[in-house]
Amino acid sequence: MITHILTEKDSFFNVVLAQLRDVNIQKDSMRFRYNLERLGYMFAYEISKTLSYRDEEVQTPLGIAKSRVLNDQVVLATVLRAGLPIHEGMLKVFDNAQNAFIAAYRKYGRNYKFTIQLEYLTSPSLDGKVLILSDPMLATGSTILLTYQELVQQKGTPKHCHIVSPIASREGHEYLCRKLPQKGVTIWLGAIDEELTTKSYIVPGLGDAGDLAYGEK
Repeated sequence: MITHILTEKDSFFNVVLAQLRDVNIQKDSMRFRYNLERLGYMFAYEISKTLSYRDEEVQTPLGIAKSRVLNDQVVLATVLRAGLPIHEGMLKVFDNAQNAFIAAYRKYGRNYKFTIQLEYLTSPSLDGKVLILSDPMLATGSTILLTYQELVQQKGTPKHCHIVSPIASREGHEYLCRKLPQKGVTIWLGAIDEELTTKSYIVPGLGDAGDLAYGEK
């Protein structure tokens, strides 16, 4: 399984991710959503380099241009609600993509132990398509793993799956590398943070992405 970490090379991605983390800039929820959306553009552009294309002739006002157009059918999937801005950013790149949405949350028990509850899933068939599954934070990795498994079980096996998250914990990334199929899955991360607290919060992370984007629950 291949993992790409976009902050390992200097680009404007690093600037936007720094703004996303900044506690002062986070006070503006519209700016926070916009920064997530901008990261969605950038992730989508990088992923687009890995897809398949075909030759096609395009009629211009003055003649015929030989072009390369996307040959893959892309399905964009995200975890509600925090994933909506990054999903919107990717949808502006893959504007003909099909879409899937998943509602999942942590159900806490004693000693901060929790299970992931998946309440809602809507998706087209995934057979032979390229699935791009996004979530702004990859803490334990449990939500992404359960979501991936449910999508495949209910909607079929994609040609390839790209997992996208701006910030991941080291523990969550390693968990996914152990649990996800070794072939047919690529992970795209903005950055990996080393610490995961007993409550499974990423440090330094950025806080609660859903609350910062849409207000406290």
